Amino acid sequence: MKRNMGKIDKIVRSAVAVIIALLVYYELVQGMLSYVLLAVAAVFVLTSLTGDKP
Repeated sequence: MKRNMGKIDKIVRSAVAVIIALLVYYELVQGMLSYVLLAVAAVFVLTSLTGDKP
């Protein structure tokens, strides 16, 4: 399977995932939105590690 994600895209997705995690950790985002954002962050991390976009 051919990878369809560049180096810059991986870095941006990882950075956004870290920012989301910090927002939730420091409780700047709470409630249901925090769970949704954590799910998005998990997808970003997984796609960054595998190199494939969903």
